[in-house]
Amino acid sequence: MRTLIYIPIIHSGADMGSMAKELTRKGIDEFGIEFWENHVDTVNKYWEIIGQSCDAIDFGDKVVKIYQDGMVVDGEIALKIMEDSVKAGSRNYEIISKLVKRGAIIIRTEELSLVKKELEMLKSIPSSGALITKLIMIFWFKIIRSKLLNQRDKFIADRIAETLAMNEIGIIFLGAYHDILKKLPKDIVIRELKEISKVREYQKLLPFHIKKEQRFLELSHYLIDPVK
Repeated sequence: MRTLIYIPIIHSGADMGSMAKELTRKGIDEFGIEFWENHVDTVNKYWEIIGQSCDAIDFGDKVVKIYQDGMVVDGEIALKIMEDSVKAGSRNYEIISKLVKRGAIIIRTEELSLVKKELEMLKSIPSSGALITKLIMIFWFKIIRSKLLNQRDKFIADRIAETLAMNEIGIIFLGAYHDILKKLPKDIVIRELKEISKVREYQKLLPFHIKKEQRFLELSHYLIDPVK
């Protein structure tokens, strides 16, 4: 049996690198500082719960392999990326660091060209000039991103299928908008630490939290409830 523990990612500011300040500013401008601070607090508590759950994973005598959103290398370079991300304050990589110290191995998860293409498109939007130009860029980004995301998902699923052997445990940290489950071999047993669909719904409702206040609060509470 092959087991894959699936952890949906909610990105924190530390994960966004050079884009963090701009995204924070836009978040405060659009939602107000009180709501944005509550959202940041929810994300931090979410990662606390995930960290506690990962600490409780019983490795036994099994090989444990880590798959990470955007990880295009393995070996020493992957460890350096992990260490730098921990220093920058990434809760995601802090958890991975603890798992690695327990013996887990970081596996190259993604294809560099696909990840690079999406990042370059995303970074170009804030500096694309006039508002109409930005709107056009966002429109094309959404169209192309859907295709890119599907290509990335296939590559990720193939990597897991190829590298996760029988009686091994895989732990994948992946953005909630990815959709790899149907692309994975049927013999891999999936365990979602938090339901992907609910994490995805929380993120989709962020811009509409006032209209969907009750549902948004329910999802916020779900994210910070201890994993049973």
